[in-house]
Amino acid sequence: MTGFRKVVIPAAGLGTRLLPVTKSVPKEMLPVVDRPMLQYAVDEAIESGCDEIILVTGPGKEAISDYYPADATLEERIRFPSKESLPHMPSRAARISHVFQQDPMGLGHAICQARGSVGEETFAVVLCDDIILHKVSCLRQLKTVQEAHGGCILAVMEVPRNQIPCYGIVAAEPLEDAEQGQLYRVLDLVEKPSVQDAPSDLAIVGRYLLTPSIFEILDQTEPSAGGEVQLTDGLRELLREEPIYAYRFQGDRYDAGDKLGFLMANLAVGLQRKELSSSLRQHLASLKISLR
Repeated sequence: MTGFRKVVIPAAGLGTRLLPVTKSVPKEMLPVVDRPMLQYAVDEAIESGCDEIILVTGPGKEAISDYYPADATLEERIRFPSKESLPHMPSRAARISHVFQQDPMGLGHAICQARGSVGEETFAVVLCDDIILHKVSCLRQLKTVQEAHGGCILAVMEVPRNQIPCYGIVAAEPLEDAEQGQLYRVLDLVEKPSVQDAPSDLAIVGRYLLTPSIFEILDQTEPSAGGEVQLTDGLRELLREEPIYAYRFQGDRYDAGDKLGFLMANLAVGLQRKELSSSLRQHLASLKISLR
């Protein structure tokens, strides 16, 4: 079975890269222009056609529960009154539910908390601090690939060599029939390798389509460095049982969980907004910045 009905959004992390503001405000609720970071992930999930969104929250994340109450349906009441002010808001609805992760023990552990809600079906994972802008959402791009090939699909992008140790990296071979060389068969995965040991410069970023087989494997995956259960380690084991594909998505990605990436995401989104773009461009052009 291909396609997915449910999307898991992990939102229990500590947001340490954005301290000190994340001491009191959940990272996921920090605004990118006029909506919380989390809402971009929720909007993308709805736009992709899902029926249910599962938020994995943790201690100190009450603001998320206030913004998205459990068992609510995301309908017109959470939208802005003017569609022109937010032209990319989805027009359909999805049910929302919450599961709790007491201790932030890594992405793999967070995904395991959603097992009871997902059940035995293919599902998607969206990391809300990866803001990806394109006319066709990254999740929808992955969905199209999965409908053609099945299996797990990972979103990947080329990264500079000095950034390789910050990511999970894939060893992969391009598929001959892949459009524009975008699709790869994964041969191996390594979590945060050194530059010297990295098998490529293709890094996994925050969009995944996963089969339910991953749950059993993650349950048995030992924590690695830092005491966290890494999804990459689980996927490496899953690769022994079923194919995994990597898709070099189209779009601009901003790591909004990082201070510089957060600023860049705000600028990029602002420049896309009709009501803001012209004035923002004029302001940026008027700045006299000394690059010393």
